[in-house]
Amino acid sequence: MLPIRIAVLLSLLVPTLSFSQGSQPPTITLPRVIVTAQKEPADIKAVPVSVTAVTSETIANAGIRIVSDAAFLAPNTVFTEFTARKLSNPRFRGIGSSPANPAITTYIDGVPQLNSNSSSIELLDVDQIEFVRGPQSPLFGRNTLGGIVNITSIKPSTSKWTGSVVAPFGSFGSKEVRGSISGPVGGKAAISFAAGRQQRDGYTTNTMTGHDLDSRDGTFTKAQLLLTPAQNWEARVIYSHERNRDGDYALGDLGAIRQHAFRVARDFEGFTNRDINGTTFNLRGSGERMAIDATTGFVKWNTEDATDLDYTPLPLATRNNQEEDVQFTQEIRFASPENAPMAVRDNVMLKWQGGVNFFKQNYDQLAVNTLAAFVLSPQIPFPVGMTSPQSAIDNTGIGIFGQGTLTFNDKADLTLGLRFDHETSEATLNTFFTPAIAPASNVVADDSFSDVSPQFAFGYRMTPDTMAYASASRGYKAGGFNPAALPGSEAYGEEHAWHIEGGVKSTLAGGKVSASAAVFHIDWDGLQLNVPNPFVPGQFYIANVGSARSRGMEIEVTARPHRSVDVFATLGITSARFASGTTAGGADVSQNKIPYTPDYTALVGAQLNRAINSRINIYGRGELALSGAFEYDEANMAGQDAYGLLNLRGGARGRYVFAEAWVRNALDKWYVPIAIPYPGFAPSGFIGENGRPRTFGVSAGVTF
Repeated sequence: MLPIRIAVLLSLLVPTLSFSQGSQPPTITLPRVIVTAQKEPADIKAVPVSVTAVTSETIANAGIRIVSDAAFLAPNTVFTEFTARKLSNPRFRGIGSSPANPAITTYIDGVPQLNSNSSSIELLDVDQIEFVRGPQSPLFGRNTLGGIVNITSIKPSTSKWTGSVVAPFGSFGSKEVRGSISGPVGGKAAISFAAGRQQRDGYTTNTMTGHDLDSRDGTFTKAQLLLTPAQNWEARVIYSHERNRDGDYALGDLGAIRQHAFRVARDFEGFTNRDINGTTFNLRGSGERMAIDATTGFVKWNTEDATDLDYTPLPLATRNNQEEDVQFTQEIRFASPENAPMAVRDNVMLKWQGGVNFFKQNYDQLAVNTLAAFVLSPQIPFPVGMTSPQSAIDNTGIGIFGQGTLTFNDKADLTLGLRFDHETSEATLNTFFTPAIAPASNVVADDSFSDVSPQFAFGYRMTPDTMAYASASRGYKAGGFNPAALPGSEAYGEEHAWHIEGGVKSTLAGGKVSASAAVFHIDWDGLQLNVPNPFVPGQFYIANVGSARSRGMEIEVTARPHRSVDVFATLGITSARFASGTTAGGADVSQNKIPYTPDYTALVGAQLNRAINSRINIYGRGELALSGAFEYDEANMAGQDAYGLLNLRGGARGRYVFAEAWVRNALDKWYVPIAIPYPGFAPSGFIGENGRPRTFGVSAGVTF
């Protein structure tokens, strides 16, 4: 009933805010939003895809610090993440997968993060975050079957020197400082530098010791150089670094943490460390007939984490896990000049783009589980070290893509796109015991994968402010090798999906209201599911389990009824189920719900701004984010009921200084956003982590 009530509310919201057609032309309008959801800059209302853009203004107003904090602003968007920053996986419309083979790839300044361990970053000098839903493989290639998260940085200022320092302080000993500076150097260059430092205590207490477990400690920087050697040409270098030295996972028995939130009991307290370094080179230029865009990306990250693998007070099992990844990507793209399509004939214009993409990725993992005497078997009365895995996986691939859009009479757009991808994968996978109580498993293998991804889209502008569109596109997720898996399951195949979508995007009330609605149907096969290894606690691997269907709708409304008031609302409804004949872990899961797919997501909020005088402006913001019920596992044995989170923020801003107070999860709602099957050690059969509790604090800053 709740999604129906929200849908009725949204349907009433648009006409309520549309105002009288006979009134004076409004002088207040919503700002224009430009996105690069299809690689080319375009008005968000003109692209035939579902995309939610979180601008730098919204990032500041909502106090968004990491990518997943922005997810509640996009319908049918969920991040499944543990306390460890490296384990953060986006899911759109029921589509998701493992960190090593994501279904939604995050792009940072045009560079794909081929492993999601490097995608959940602190936001420094970020201009916009785009949640682009639906298969993007025709343009972006592998592992964009569900969509992309597109993050772009603010360019250095070429006109004057600007800067800011912000210092939030809050509950749980939270303290932080972020600063940035940017400005021109000579007439054809500009630089910027941003840095931050954060610390907080953990939310979760280990009742065995009284210590908090899931603390955070991070340092992050970003430096940029922008060169404009000639008109219509620019070169940009971006370097970023993040260092995290965090506490342990906050995992505990699901039944226990629901009864006593943020309380767990264990004999071993570990840590989760991560280091990320990224360098991006970008060259853009445009002439009368053609534009060129070349992006080179280097990403290197490494992690180390240690944890109590049994998550009980008993000294049964611990795990130490080390991972390292080095990736190189290169894309060269040619396109028609921006805002200058080619005339094909009278009243028919062509906008085109095409290019080539290359990537190379080297991934290594060494994980050792230390098991106490008798844990493996009553016949083994001594401790055993289980190395699972010692692995190296190297991938190399190339993609060639093209897309063209014909515009007829400035009203109808016909878009056709096609991409071919080919990649090879080589793996060395070792699993063994110390002492050698059983034979070692050694796998050396290689494989190759190829795919063709088509796209068809049609858009029609019924009025200058209203466009209807329909699209059909095929996405794919690459096959590959699991670092560790059940014998015979080391390799997995590609996953494919056809996605059909129709929608309407409109601007109403002379620019005061922006609304969009979409319906979608997804049909995918070769479904890759992240399934638990029954013989290794806490270890998962990818398996092709069958097929699935997902269908639903999305509505987004933003309005500015008064120069001091912005209101916004979203609603997403998804029904995603495994198809008949699908099995997982040897069990039939036909018609079961796909894990981590809420029945609905919804958001209602407002931003208020009021000038007290010419120098001081006060503001306030409130957001109520709702999530429907969802399941934790493919067998649908456990799940999370529907819940809502209320965030509030308010303060005052002068010309150079500001101060504000904020509270997240203001009603202190207890919920468990993520849990995994854990038979044997967990009495309930699952372990999970509580969602973020109520947190509050103040922030102050200086800008110039």
